[in-house]
Amino acid sequence: MPVAPVLENTPLDSAVLESSITKGVDFLLKTQNPDGSWGNATRTKGLNIYAPMPGAHHAFRMGTTSLALAGVIASNDKRSEVSAAIEHCEAWMFREMPKLRRAGGSTIYNNWGHAYGLRALVALANREGVTKEKMAEYAKLAQTQVKSLWTNQDIDGGWGYYGFDSVTAQPSAGSNSFTSATVLLAMKEASVFFKLKLEDRRIGMAVKSIQRQRTPDFAYTYATGHIKRPRYSINRPAGSLARTPACNAALREWGDPKITDEVLAMGLDRLIKRNGWLDIGRKRPKPHETHFAISGYFYYYGHYYASENILQLPDDQQGEWKSKLGKVILDKQESDGSWWDYALYNYGHAYGTGYALTTLARCR
Repeated sequence: MPVAPVLENTPLDSAVLESSITKGVDFLLKTQNPDGSWGNATRTKGLNIYAPMPGAHHAFRMGTTSLALAGVIASNDKRSEVSAAIEHCEAWMFREMPKLRRAGGSTIYNNWGHAYGLRALVALANREGVTKEKMAEYAKLAQTQVKSLWTNQDIDGGWGYYGFDSVTAQPSAGSNSFTSATVLLAMKEASVFFKLKLEDRRIGMAVKSIQRQRTPDFAYTYATGHIKRPRYSINRPAGSLARTPACNAALREWGDPKITDEVLAMGLDRLIKRNGWLDIGRKRPKPHETHFAISGYFYYYGHYYASENILQLPDDQQGEWKSKLGKVILDKQESDGSWWDYALYNYGHAYGTGYALTTLARCR
């Protein structure tokens, strides 16, 4: 009979952690594109994610590059070649981020690029030695990304990334709980850091869109259209393992009193103890093909936001979770220093490594 895994409570080995982070940074340095970005539309296979050209790949590359850049910055690696890579990527982002738009009526992948772009701008601005003039440039660019996100806010208040059923100027196909959480966390961080003015009414609508998708056991349905099917496999706690940390983190940041320390810890406990459900889907080529309709690309996303949950807990409760989460990520590093969970064209290794580096940096 199968038995539950034995979870050790020993602290992370800091030397092993730092060595792993350095290897991840080295991978990103070796694979950075000549223009300063990460990822591209190559490595196609028999089954590719729907991606209307060229806008979908603009969004994929912006999201991937933003995650990779933020991960490199989070590493706090002081080598000159790392600083050069950051500066090279920064120049690319200033050129390309203002161009990011919705790919077409059926896809709104740009929401991911805008959200992770905001977080990358905060990471850039939070480095030592940033001048007031440069800070103002970051803030100005961040405000444009917020404006784009308002433009692409679904009529139900949240954000999604598909619109197959109804192609409208303002998205109306219904939001996804986790996409809304991704956006809300990025907006919160950017608004606090850059002192941006946000529209309270629209933030409230977005928060409510996630709350409507929350079930009594603090799982979150996959999308607005799933609200009436809360026990469908992907909407149950095991199917929500990667969404729950993001949604809990976003609601906590925006003041939902139901997201207590106990609720955060419960979500972390589920993620660690039931990690196998997510891991079974990791690297599978077909989305939603395994238990609880889990996709490979859920994996590092969920752990990235779990590390945010840890930092939302009181200091005296963080150590145990940092050790447990860090060990999960360390165990998944590839021999070339990367992390990846899904073969999304040639973006998977870069975004996976970006997620993992930030996660490990938060586990220090």
